[in-house]
Amino acid sequence: MLDREVAETARIARHAGAILMGVYATDFSVAYKGKADPVTEADTRANAYIVEALRTAFPEDGIVAEENEDNSDALQPGRCWYVDPLDGTREFVARNGEFSVMLGLAIDGVSTLGVVYQPGTDKLYYGVVGDDAVLEERGERRQLRVSEVSEPSQLKLVVSRSHRNTAVADVVAQLGIRQETASGSVGLKAGLIAEQLADVYVHISDRSSAWDACGPEAILKAAGGRFTDLEGNPYHYGGTDIRNRKGILACNAAAYDAVLPIAGAAARSIGLIG
Repeated sequence: MLDREVAETARIARHAGAILMGVYATDFSVAYKGKADPVTEADTRANAYIVEALRTAFPEDGIVAEENEDNSDALQPGRCWYVDPLDGTREFVARNGEFSVMLGLAIDGVSTLGVVYQPGTDKLYYGVVGDDAVLEERGERRQLRVSEVSEPSQLKLVVSRSHRNTAVADVVAQLGIRQETASGSVGLKAGLIAEQLADVYVHISDRSSAWDACGPEAILKAAGGRFTDLEGNPYHYGGTDIRNRKGILACNAAAYDAVLPIAGAAARSIGLIG
């Protein structure tokens, strides 16, 4: 039912990725919106292109984007796009390739479609909840499905290269996890879980927003995974507060019930949740 949306957003994400790589190849400057919150010309140029392209393709839809000054569209009912034009700006600045373009479509507040594009490797993930999750890479297309690993000690954890904290270390110790991979970008972490290259990602912090979650959530759920806050609540997209106040748990379905209470306890220990 959303074939046109997938095709349009895949095209838009690829073009935005080309914009990012054009800046990436230059001696670009870095500004800061806040402490440890960098922004570059790549963020703003890709943001402007994506917003204009979405407005042209879907003029009736709302758009909420990280670099927009006005995100009042989050208040409107129905369809709304959530856009992170450059997820992993710190990775972009570090030139390690772990950044992506992320677009998500929420319908009546529920994540429904997601596209994540990693321009440095030309990997395009997309998914529609209730349908398939797909990876297009090097001219090949394959469906994605999360792993069936349920034993906590056998889980492969993907962690933030920039945001790993002591609460995450507590989760690792409690679950007995022995395999870790570091990666930038929420979307790329969700993609690794969908590819069975990882099984779980825990973000025990309130430093993420709706545009960090909407696209990755749709892809992971389409691949059979789970994506909730650290109280186990589903995300609702819309309203005046677009911050993810209670963190993120992205996991394969088989291990989710074992991981949630441990991750929740770690989040409570630092006061992130009640």
